[in-house]
Amino acid sequence: MDKSIADGLAGRHRLGAILAIALGITMAVLDGAIANVALPTIAQDLNASPAESIWVVNSYQIAIIVSLLPLSFIGDLMGYRRVYQFGLLLFCFTSLFCALSTSLEMLTLARVLQGFGGAALMSVNTALIRLIYPQRLLGRGMGINSFIVAVSSAAGPTVAAAILSVASWQWLFLVNVPIGIVSLMLALKFLPPNQQTVANQRFDIPSAIMNAITFGLLISAISGFAQGQSGVLIASELAAVVVVGFFFIRRQLTLPVPLLPIDLLRIPIFSLSLCTSVCSFCAQMLALVSLPFFMQTVLDRTAVETGLLLTPWPLATMVMAPIAGYMIGRVHAGLLGGVGLAVMALGLFGLVLLPQSPSDLDIIWRMALCGAGFGLFQSPNNHTIISAAPKNRSGGASGMLGTARLLGQSLGAALVALMFNMFHKNGTHASLILAGCFAVLAAIASSLRMAQTRASSSVKEGV
Repeated sequence: MDKSIADGLAGRHRLGAILAIALGITMAVLDGAIANVALPTIAQDLNASPAESIWVVNSYQIAIIVSLLPLSFIGDLMGYRRVYQFGLLLFCFTSLFCALSTSLEMLTLARVLQGFGGAALMSVNTALIRLIYPQRLLGRGMGINSFIVAVSSAAGPTVAAAILSVASWQWLFLVNVPIGIVSLMLALKFLPPNQQTVANQRFDIPSAIMNAITFGLLISAISGFAQGQSGVLIASELAAVVVVGFFFIRRQLTLPVPLLPIDLLRIPIFSLSLCTSVCSFCAQMLALVSLPFFMQTVLDRTAVETGLLLTPWPLATMVMAPIAGYMIGRVHAGLLGGVGLAVMALGLFGLVLLPQSPSDLDIIWRMALCGAGFGLFQSPNNHTIISAAPKNRSGGASGMLGTARLLGQSLGAALVALMFNMFHKNGTHASLILAGCFAVLAAIASSLRMAQTRASSSVKEGV
């Protein structure tokens, strides 16, 4: 059985490989969102305060953000397949550890370890897709991956509510075990090995430490701001980010193959696409975090009704992302992204202009418009990010893609808190207006990519 094909896998090997990716990424992304819904129940069950229980969420996010780039670098060095398989194994064991936790400290430690497993999956998933699909079908693979990530991010609260309606909070983690085992079996059988390596590539431990401090403190400061922590503490964390980040970047400039892929960030179309990704996910989180408050407190909808009214967003994304994937190569990615983000902005501003007593249909078509625009943008954007890098630096590109998504989501959640503090009665409307502005900004950035040619923006393969 020849699993390693020069230009992608064929037949059932490709199907098995993409299924392994889909199952793993669904678990990793969902687990970043589903715990939010269960926090009150977890806090009560483990005799913890609401403020302390926030660490069940924060510990997972911080563990992912500090380890994404080091693990993607290791993927370039030792193989994406090995990193992904390790991630699945760790995620299965730590999910069981989470479910069996009997104290908040135990659960927080389990979530940290689970975050490392999730980071291993997220750090190399798009790099693996580049190996799984032939170049002519890469857009299709990126479309599938984009809709999995987008839908998992948006559907987290709905999935969590469904599980909690029939089972205890432990099952939020226990369901990962059988899914993870199936994914691991598929990964062991079907995932392809790396084809190329980078000369003079070495893992630099000081870089990994500075990366962890820089991104860890940045996410901690953003999360702390959202939770109303001390301004002095947040300012101190940001000051440390600036100092450590300065020395981190300076060290990267001296390395032949940097942990922070500065070589890729010098590619204009790569950097523009990353900025667009940060803005789009920030806009998405601004909307999806603020809307439930509006629906339940202003419109007096139940939690179940709120979940159902949010569902058109991920459903529309699910439909549009694969369609956008098929359009890659036929329509310029900058144009697709610009149109998609403009449509998303229209949906967001449409939500701002909801009538005083909106019907379900008034909300549904606006949510569907947001999701459709997001799905139209995400696949071409991810395709541009991953294909702008040489194949032997696909891990670095994949790691930056995941980092951009998490930074955007964290910033969006923090800005919701700011909007609710500044505009007590109209926090949701302020959040939606800001979300629309971020979508417009992202649409402009995406359109600027049309001036970039692949010849001037991509690095020669294998260099």
